[in-house]
Amino acid sequence: MADDDRDPRTLTLADFPVRRPVTTRWSDNDMYGHLNNAVYYELFDSAINAWQAEHLTIDPMTDATQGVVAESGCVFYGEVAFPSPLVVGLRVVRIGTSSVTYQLGLFLDPDRASDPDPAVKALGHWVHVEIDAASRRPTPIPDGLRALMEAAR
Repeated sequence: MADDDRDPRTLTLADFPVRRPVTTRWSDNDMYGHLNNAVYYELFDSAINAWQAEHLTIDPMTDATQGVVAESGCVFYGEVAFPSPLVVGLRVVRIGTSSVTYQLGLFLDPDRASDPDPAVKALGHWVHVEIDAASRRPTPIPDGLRALMEAAR
């Protein structure tokens, strides 16, 4: 996942060049009182797409290419629950011709949490493959998107 040999549990928010505050909902908690595991994937997906939309004009209904998820995963290190303020840290760990691999860390938001424990709570990886919208086959990542990805390394 990461491009170094460190124990992933030692990652901090400073290791991620992109940081996206995220909001959870009451219904995100499961019967054990913490966020349901599927919610982590929603938070990661939203962080990536919001970051891209903030910097690029993206319209999945009309763009010639689309980024689709080819692989995702998450390792859980600590519990979080609604209403804890959270932030997703994002960095690009690999860029290929038509794919990109993101690493995503979920943290308590140090600017909003009453007890901002700096430890990573979950670490995700996400692989997007850029496809041609018409043929649905892999295609090179567009230049503007590639430049944004490079800035997140």
